[in-house]
Formats: sequence, C-alpha cells, structure tokens
Amino acid sequence: MLDVLGLEPHDERVYRALLGQPHSAAALLCDMLVVPRSDVDRALSRLVEWGLVTRSADERFTAAPPAMALGALISQHRDGLRRAEQALVAFAEEHRAAMTGSSISDLIEVVTGVDAIRHRFLQVQQAARSQVRTFITAPFVAVPPDENTAEPVAIGRGVRFRVVLDRAVLAEPGIVADAIDSLHNGVQLRVADHVPMKLVLADADLGLVPLAVTPDGEPGAVLLHRSGLLDALDALFETVWHGAHPLELSGTGGGTESAVERAEEGPTDLDRRILALLLAGLTDQTAAAQLGLSPRTLHRRLRHLMDLAGVRTRMQLGGHAVRHGWVEAH
Repeated sequence: MLDVLGLEPHDERVYRALLGQPHSAAALLCDMLVVPRSDVDRALSRLVEWGLVTRSADERFTAAPPAMALGALISQHRDGLRRAEQALVAFAEEHRAAMTGSSISDLIEVVTGVDAIRHRFLQVQQAARSQVRTFITAPFVAVPPDENTAEPVAIGRGVRFRVVLDRAVLAEPGIVADAIDSLHNGVQLRVADHVPMKLVLADADLGLVPLAVTPDGEPGAVLLHRSGLLDALDALFETVWHGAHPLELSGTGGGTESAVERAEEGPTDLDRRILALLLAGLTDQTAAAQLGLSPRTLHRRLRHLMDLAGVRTRMQLGGHAVRHGWVEAH
C-alpha cells in the first residue's frame, strides 16, 4: 500500500506491527512477523532514517504517529512531483527547440506490436497538458475504450478530452455504457458518419496513428512529434469534429420498465438516450440492444415522445427534440 512512498513490503509490515506494539525490540518483531532478523534490522534502519520510527537508548522502537510521519512523507513526494512537472515543461520546450530542423527519422517513430502500441497510446495521453483529441473506430486493436486507464488520470489533472466516434462503433457491445461514463467524467463526444482513421493527439506536440497490420501479422503505428504532418492531422481532427453530431446520453439508468414510465410530463433520461442514439444514426434494433430494451419498448417510448411533442413523424420528432433541448443541438 505504501510502496508509492518508497517503502518496501518489509518496511510497511514492521511499521504496522509497531503501531500496535510500541516500545518493541527487534527480536520481538522477528517473532511477531516470522521474518529473518536481517530483514527486520534493515526495515527498522530505513524507518528510523525516514522519521517513521523512533529508537530509544535501550534499542526499543516505536512508530511515529501516522498523521504526522506519513503526512510529511506524502508532502515531500507531492512537492517532488510538482518539481518534476515543472521540469517536464522545461524539458519539453528544450525538446521542441532541438527538434526544429531535425531529420524525418527524429520526427517519426514506428511502433510495432499490440503491447508497444498500447504503451505509447497511454504515454501520449499522460504527456498531455491541456487537451487530448481522439478518433475512435472499430475494431479495437490495442486499447478498447473501457480499458483506457490514462483518460481518468489525465482528466483529474485538468486535461480536456474531445472524442469523435465512428458511427459504426456505437454498435459495439458495451460502448454506450462506456460513453455515458466518459460523458459524466467531462469527455466531449461526437459521432461522425465516417472517421478516416484511428488517431490520438496530445496538445499540438504528439500524435499516434495506428497503421495497417504488418506482413507478419502484427499491428503497427507511428508516433509523430511536432511537424507539418502533425499540423495536418490537427486540422483534420478539427474539420471532422465540427462536422460531427454531439452525443448526449443523460443518466445512468439501466433502462428498466420502471424507469421508462417515470416523468411523463417530459422526456426521461432513457428517452434522451434513445433520441441521441437514433439521431446519431443507429437502427432501432441496435439502439434497443445497446440500452437493454426490447424493440417493442423502444417503439412505445418513441410513440409517447411523438404524442408529447405533438408530431406525426420521426423527422418532426428529431427537429422538436433539438429545438426544445431534449438532445444537444449540432
């Protein structure tokens, strides 16, 4: 648990033992933990050095209060990370200056294999300071959306995420639930009829573009540093983004019958999700499957919404939904 602070497993075990057994000698700790004396002595030496444990004149040890001792250690690491972030900015500027006029081989890195692509995909997002922009298409080769562990961490740092989904991706199992989670985390999602490629951009500095499978069957990708090609991909993303349909999937309900029947005076969260998926181009059958509904229930909800809107066709319903804020307008 405390390995993030630099403590080894034996350090933590000895410290926790001393929390419940203050003024203990090293021999007693050996018996309690059933570990060699050398391991206990080494752990005690480290703990004393870090101020987590105090040593008396008669060679007995007591754990320092956690709030004070561990709190100080956490603050030191936090300060160290802040200095590292400042150094990162300086190093990035030095790197940009050094890359000016560099050869093509310095600006483009070829990445081969699922594991290597996954590693670079996460690294690109970790390097972002202000925004990450992504094109998502099917099939998912290296990192499915629900396994993108770097996204919530980057969002926690204040990084803005904008994502364009290829319309066909919405038919993938579980993608709507993942989209709802992302939207709740602040990710902006849009849907396009056709997304030209897979892509992830970190600020205007890095871009990862997956390529076709290599002759030996392994997927490949290129990592691009700041260059004219990266500028072109930047412009491509913005063009596709502005032409895509905003996706808004309110709520987290599972689409049960009880949820369907509530809020008859206006659209429910489930109704808004139905409208958003249909406006994004999904078929009735696919939208129903994604929301865990039967086609009959979906059709019943649509008939109710048409009655509520006072319209007779789905096209009229779509226009009414946009005008009255039932879904996000383009």
